[in-house]
Amino acid sequence: MMSGTVRLYDTTLRDGAQREGISFSVADKLGIARKLDELGLDYIEGGWPGANPKDSEFFARASELNLVRAQLVAFGSTRRRGLRAEEDPGLAALISSGVKVATIVGKASAPQVTQVLEVSLAENLAMVAESVAYLKSQGMTVFFDAEHFFDGYKADRDYACSVLCEAVRAGADCLVLCDTNGGSLPEEVEVTVAEVGRATTAPLGIHAHNDAELAVAVTLAAVKGGAAQVQGTINGYGERAGNANLCSIIPALKLKMGLDCISDAELACLTDVSRMVSEVANLTPDAFLPYVGASAFSHKGGLHVSGMRKWSGSYQHIDPSRVGNQPRTLVSELAGRANIIERAKEIGVDLASQGKEAQELLGKVKLLESRGFQYENAQASFDLLVWRAQPDYRALFELIDFMVIVEKSRRLGSVQHGEEILSEAMVKVRVGQDVMHTAAEGDGPVNALDNALRKALCQSYPRLSAVKLVDYKVRILEESTGTESQVRVLIESSDGMEQWRTVGSSTNIIEASWLALADSLEYWLLKCYGGQTAP
Repeated sequence: MMSGTVRLYDTTLRDGAQREGISFSVADKLGIARKLDELGLDYIEGGWPGANPKDSEFFARASELNLVRAQLVAFGSTRRRGLRAEEDPGLAALISSGVKVATIVGKASAPQVTQVLEVSLAENLAMVAESVAYLKSQGMTVFFDAEHFFDGYKADRDYACSVLCEAVRAGADCLVLCDTNGGSLPEEVEVTVAEVGRATTAPLGIHAHNDAELAVAVTLAAVKGGAAQVQGTINGYGERAGNANLCSIIPALKLKMGLDCISDAELACLTDVSRMVSEVANLTPDAFLPYVGASAFSHKGGLHVSGMRKWSGSYQHIDPSRVGNQPRTLVSELAGRANIIERAKEIGVDLASQGKEAQELLGKVKLLESRGFQYENAQASFDLLVWRAQPDYRALFELIDFMVIVEKSRRLGSVQHGEEILSEAMVKVRVGQDVMHTAAEGDGPVNALDNALRKALCQSYPRLSAVKLVDYKVRILEESTGTESQVRVLIESSDGMEQWRTVGSSTNIIEASWLALADSLEYWLLKCYGGQTAP
């Protein structure tokens, strides 16, 4: 039976940090903890004190956090075999961490106890009971993570339950049932949680891994079965295929299941929290994550966009603003007039009242996409198509010509001769009545072009120096034609405040790069200078 109250427990700083490629610094962990507190979570697991110097330092500096709502939790394990709980250094580290809540993990599967832990079943029960009791005697709140519980319940139900009973007798405040290998199905988890709930008075929790891509479903099923604590990570980060994703679980609990686990204002921070954690983890935000991804509420098909114009709920399961996200209209060769009109409206251009303009623009998009351009991932280039189609549009600069030289030279004067690739670009552009002819070197031909163009334009638009190229991608579209293939270049740029993407396509990679580069700078200039040449 579903509990009326669900506590949210985040383990991004420990379990999430076990994802391949993630390594949080102490400063990173402190910053994420503050952000998680703003989200309104109940518990934030800070790490495993004593396991490594970084986690020990985190807890030593935890007083800097000044958490408003969340309680900081220290993670550890049951005592080692052969040691008394009072002698175990891991338990001592939990006590000295300075926090009041500890989560300890212990085996709840008979095969895991005998084959991995390599102790007797009786000794494992003693390890669980004595560890919980010792931490409780020190005044701590103790959550017991029953590792491999669901697999253990299938293999030996009586033993799995006896582990829980020992933890309860010792005073455990919550029994967290773990789908450690991530292979359980939602229906069996719901049934098992309900059965365990009828056999104990202790609150139950759920900790699921995503190996079968069911961690969110398993978690929601456990809540339906009676789990009162939900563990997970932001963006589903974690070892192997990851953990249950709190960015999907939280809105599902609140908006779908009616459990008021956080406030409306806190829920509206969810997308911001997701992207902040991605940035700190040095991972590109997953655009296709439900609820918080940039594409979670994007609309591409003409039928969908047409429906969205009439009713926002026609192709969206929630209002995106409730989780801090927003809808996007994509434009491609699959688009209809509605896509063109809706995207133009988003940038302040009313095509609906301009007769044939929307249809003509759609035709142009389809023609250009047949030639290798792609606008759904390069909205800045599409926005420029819209602006350029307006009768009052005036280009802020005009290319007259450019030339790129790539030279391979041998450097002398060192013990070992080395070879250097030198790229130089010359650009001639017109701004108003002035013609600028500039040259610049670069690490490669595109960098040289970028430097030369900026050198020319910054004379009229000095604020352009804020724009940086942050990503450059090349795709060969027709591999069978070899070096004559059509090439698509996608450039991502940023001014430190926002990012945008532009596209170019040609059989010449330099020309394709130029088209994307020129679009990037012109887009920003139009946004920044509003079509007026700077004084």
